[in-house]
Amino acid sequence: MTRFDCCLSPQEERIVKNIDSREGRERVYSILDTFHMTTPHIDIERARFFTESMKQTESQPLVLRWAKALMNCAEKMTVYITPNQLIAGRAGKEGRYGILYPELDGDFYATSLRDLDKRKKSPFKIDSEEVEIVVNEIATYWEGQTYHEHLNGALPDDLRGVTYNDDQGLRSKFVVSETSSYRSALQWVHDYDKVLKFGFNGIKEDSIARMNKLDAEDPVETWEKRPFYEAMVIICDAIMLWARRHADLARKQAEETTDEKRKAELLLMADICEHVPANPARNFREAMQSQWFVQLFSRIEQKASAIISNGRMDQYLFPFYEKDIKASVITKEEAVELFECMWVEMAQFIDLYINPTGNDFNEGYAHWEAVTIGGQTAAGEDATNELSYLLLESKREFPLNYPDLAARIHARSPERFLWEIALTVKDGSGFPKLINDEEVIPLYTSKGAPHDQAMDYSVSACTEVRLPNSETYTSGCPYINFATAIEMTMYNGRMLKYGDEIIGLETGDANKFENWDEFYNAYLKQHRNLLVKAFRQQFIVDSIRPHHFATPFASVMHDLCMKEGKDLQSQYIEGGLEYSYFEFLGYGTVVDSLAAIKKLVFEDEKLTMKEVVGALKDNFEGKEDVRELLRSAPCYGNNNQYVDSIAKEIDEVCQTYAAKYSEKRGISYDVRYVPVTSHVPFGKVVSATPNGRLAWTALSDGTSASHGADHNGPTAVLMSNYHSKNRGMKNRASRLLNIKLTPKSVEGDAGTQKIVDMIRTWCDLHLWHIQFNIINHETLLAAQKEPDNYRNLLVRIAGYSAYFCDLSRDLQNDIIERTGHEEI
Repeated sequence: MTRFDCCLSPQEERIVKNIDSREGRERVYSILDTFHMTTPHIDIERARFFTESMKQTESQPLVLRWAKALMNCAEKMTVYITPNQLIAGRAGKEGRYGILYPELDGDFYATSLRDLDKRKKSPFKIDSEEVEIVVNEIATYWEGQTYHEHLNGALPDDLRGVTYNDDQGLRSKFVVSETSSYRSALQWVHDYDKVLKFGFNGIKEDSIARMNKLDAEDPVETWEKRPFYEAMVIICDAIMLWARRHADLARKQAEETTDEKRKAELLLMADICEHVPANPARNFREAMQSQWFVQLFSRIEQKASAIISNGRMDQYLFPFYEKDIKASVITKEEAVELFECMWVEMAQFIDLYINPTGNDFNEGYAHWEAVTIGGQTAAGEDATNELSYLLLESKREFPLNYPDLAARIHARSPERFLWEIALTVKDGSGFPKLINDEEVIPLYTSKGAPHDQAMDYSVSACTEVRLPNSETYTSGCPYINFATAIEMTMYNGRMLKYGDEIIGLETGDANKFENWDEFYNAYLKQHRNLLVKAFRQQFIVDSIRPHHFATPFASVMHDLCMKEGKDLQSQYIEGGLEYSYFEFLGYGTVVDSLAAIKKLVFEDEKLTMKEVVGALKDNFEGKEDVRELLRSAPCYGNNNQYVDSIAKEIDEVCQTYAAKYSEKRGISYDVRYVPVTSHVPFGKVVSATPNGRLAWTALSDGTSASHGADHNGPTAVLMSNYHSKNRGMKNRASRLLNIKLTPKSVEGDAGTQKIVDMIRTWCDLHLWHIQFNIINHETLLAAQKEPDNYRNLLVRIAGYSAYFCDLSRDLQNDIIERTGHEEI
């Protein structure tokens, strides 16, 4: 293994010095060792039993069909209790696994499943016998009925031309990419507190009461609402049956074991599964098990983007924890063990993308069951409690990549909380990501969210947030590659990747633009054209999705769905907050490119447009002097008013367009800067750009600076984010921000205080999100060279952490090339 003389983060030190941190965690490590870094396999039972039921219920209301299909799964899917586990339940075979959702993408199983184990990014295994079952028994039923097929056929030619790069709609053009066919719904957070307080028996009684109040003579209520409430009753029965089957399994395993300690554990698990989630939880162990059953059954229901998040665990679990600690029913160490038992079970479920483009978007077996800690109560008081600190401590001592940990920060966050966060950040595994109450809450209330619910938001998935009982928009939204607008401005509506095909608008020969205004107006035409295409695409998506998906399980826990008698996947629910978005890909790339053209071509006249276009076409080969001159132009991320003003103006263009059509549709279309890992594949279709970026390489990510362009330290990056944000506009959402620091820069207590101070500054600037990589450049290079020695190395990607060695070479290079700041 490579040796280092530099300062190491705790994570680097554990790896380089081979430090064993297993003492006291023998149980969770015994589970982790069975699956860590293994290739996941596919379990087909969910697809098989879901399809079996759907064949039998054709012509019935979709929400009722879905509930019956989930009941069939609850009755027939194999139930599991992992050896040594204290938390019962999984949705597939032992080891790392994924499950299939043929209603979404079953139309191309025949061409995709056999090659999953051969693909370079996030491969999966599947038994050859099961491939034949899926292809011949399951996929044949869904042929012609999947959402993916419907969308592919519904898009007119001009939209298909920027969306797909093949007739079947499997390959994205990476210009205006739809994401709705990769998942059944957006990431979501349930009202776990409701389940813990009332149980599904109580929720079932409420469903029956609502159904009994319906007007039997009203055709709307008998045709639409009655089937909905019938589905609610069925779904409550389904999860309660499923839990009881786990209780039966636990008793069976208790009878078979000769280990008295394990027998006692299994009998206790049986009693717990018998009681929850059917009934209100009575203690911390029951609350944990009930929450896990809800989360796990959600995975069987639908493929939600990045899975269902855990919500504010330190809030809804704290009353149970506090009561049990005071009564000496449980110890702090036992509570931590329960959390970590849940984490290792969570880590085994892998969000499987059959679609190759969806897989490109989410490298490293990404999923984000975000655990939210800290923040404020609905009454505006600081919400930090002992569970907040316990979860931070566990993340440092047991740095598994799941779940994702998200800390809510506000102006009055306790110093102790920030210090503990800073210590966790310094560990180097990328946790926690931070979300700013001072930005999120006012923005949400300005969009119509009830203040108390905005105060109680949960972090969900990458950097998004959810109001579990108010939000109702579920459609996956478009990713727009605005770097292509730069390229199409340079090449009159064309891209070098796609030859002479006209992708955008023919705005003229770039060499003939006589001044900045002419060039910039041409760019804005290309930019706006992408927005037009994206909004039209999304309207079609929103129109056809309700015909393909239902979510009775999510709906039964949602106040508005229960009040209105409508499934969460309905196109419109009275009183719901409809927050949609479009993703801005390549923000720094675009802004730096515009600044370089403006400064060097039209103001300083150090280059001609002909010289720039020629150098770009040649990918700077033999034109290195031109590239260096372009790279010397002002760059976003350095607190430079010249370029930050361009960034702000581009953001304003997006928001102005979004505001116009938000009002028309009653949906808040918001510009968002959260690429996940898509800035890498999106970059593969973009040739060299005027900021000096080479052809086919990654675009800038989120609102971070372009690779290596931020020279003035991390505070300057914060200031560029602040100055580029249109604070007086509200059609905006998350702005993902990655900061990479060397361990030396945050060494000792003084370094910890620097992180605390930086978090305070970020909070005061009202920026949405920030996350850190604390790692040495040499470590990343060594891990790329000697992967077997760095299998446990975690790095922060884009709203989640992943094992560096699970990533593609391109994404590894993206992380390596981010600026590592040596001073704060």
